[in-house]
Amino acid sequence: MMGERQAVAAFAALGQEHRMRIVRQLVTAGPDGMAAGMLAEAVGVSGTNLSFHVKELTHAGLVTSRREGRSIIYSAAYPDLSELIQFLMRDCCQGRPEVCAPAVAALSACCKETSRWTS
Repeated sequence: MMGERQAVAAFAALGQEHRMRIVRQLVTAGPDGMAAGMLAEAVGVSGTNLSFHVKELTHAGLVTSRREGRSIIYSAAYPDLSELIQFLMRDCCQGRPEVCAPAVAALSACCKETSRWTS
C-alpha cells in the first residue's frame, strides 16, 4: 500500500508538463511500452530531455524501462500508478458512495476501452 511519502514523490514527479505527457503517453501505449525515440517524438522532447524526465519518473516508481536489442523500451508502472489512484481514493466516500461514483465510473469505462491489450 502506498504511503504519503511515496505519493508526494509521485505527484512531485508528475508536476511537470513533459513528465505528465510521458506518463499519459505510456499509459496509452499499454503494457508493451514504447521505444525511447518514439516516446520522445510523441511528447515533443529531445532524447536527452526524455532521459532526464524519465529518470525522475523512474525514481518516483511511475515508469520502468527494459532493453530490447539496441532499444530502450519505457513502460508505465501500472501497479504503482494504481496504488497512487488508490491512495487518493482510499478515504473518498466516508460512507457516501455517491461521492466516489463519478471516479469509479470513469475508471470502469477506461478499463473496458483498454481491453484491447489483453487480446
